[in-house]
Amino acid sequence: MAKKRQVPAPRPKAADEKPATLKDLLSPEVLEKLKAQADEMKADEEKRREAKRKQAEEARKAEQKRLDNDFAHLLENSKQNWRHFK
Repeated sequence: MAKKRQVPAPRPKAADEKPATLKDLLSPEVLEKLKAQADEMKADEEKRREAKRKQAEEARKAEQKRLDNDFAHLLENSKQNWRHFK
């Protein structure tokens, strides 16, 4: 019988052998500009969401006010037991 050959263990890669990332390739000034732009875009998106939420809330309040002035709607949605008042 033949002896089994031992497979050498794979060597761990050194830190300098890792592939370069985009962050490593860009200059610090460009990175700062990109971070600032990302923060600005997040702030704009948050403002848009807040404005949309306020607009929806105002529309809901206006609709509720209109329905509160509609006697037919109030009568249909009344939950009182009118037999108590006879």
